[in-house]
Amino acid sequence: MYDGRKGSSNPLQQTVHLLSTAGRAAEDRLTERLAERGMSRSHLAALSTLAEFGPHARPDLAARLGLDAAEAFRAVDDLLSARLVESFHVQINGRHEVVTLTPAGREALERLHADAAAVQDDLLSPLTRGERAQLNALLHRVCALAALAERARSVPAQGGAGEVDEAVRVRADQREVVADQRDGEPPVGPEAGQQGHDAGGGVGVEG
Repeated sequence: MYDGRKGSSNPLQQTVHLLSTAGRAAEDRLTERLAERGMSRSHLAALSTLAEFGPHARPDLAARLGLDAAEAFRAVDDLLSARLVESFHVQINGRHEVVTLTPAGREALERLHADAAAVQDDLLSPLTRGERAQLNALLHRVCALAALAERARSVPAQGGAGEVDEAVRVRADQREVVADQRDGEPPVGPEAGQQGHDAGGGVGVEG
């Protein structure tokens, strides 16, 4: 039986396992919807990044996506062929190909936003609107702290002054997240049901 104070002795009931299971279910369902439109997660990530952060040189886009250059460049070539992105060359310390989103790419992104929202509604159908909002807020806090911890690990133990400053800043950010966790508890019970709302994200190529 699950004990909220101590967790569960059953590994399959522990939060870390449940998060992993829910994450795989979400990934699988979204991947299926993308495949129906001839898209992959790499295509989705590239379009979303260009929409949020603007034009990128190919190597910079690959780095931001966390993909190896070959996979990122294949995704860009696919999107160029579909005219969802376009490229141009600039001369800045050499000649660089810069990729940017087209109007058709923005329209495709909006369609996949709707697809992802449908996936989310299906996956979270057992929850009320308030419970969905609470879950979203809690996961934001968990992911924020995980990202900060990852940044802290990436700072070398013996670094220069700039690296030390970054380590100090990351640790200060971590303290702020922990403080938010103490002071910003999301509403629960009946009040949550009145404050909740749904959200979703994604992209697409067909109407």
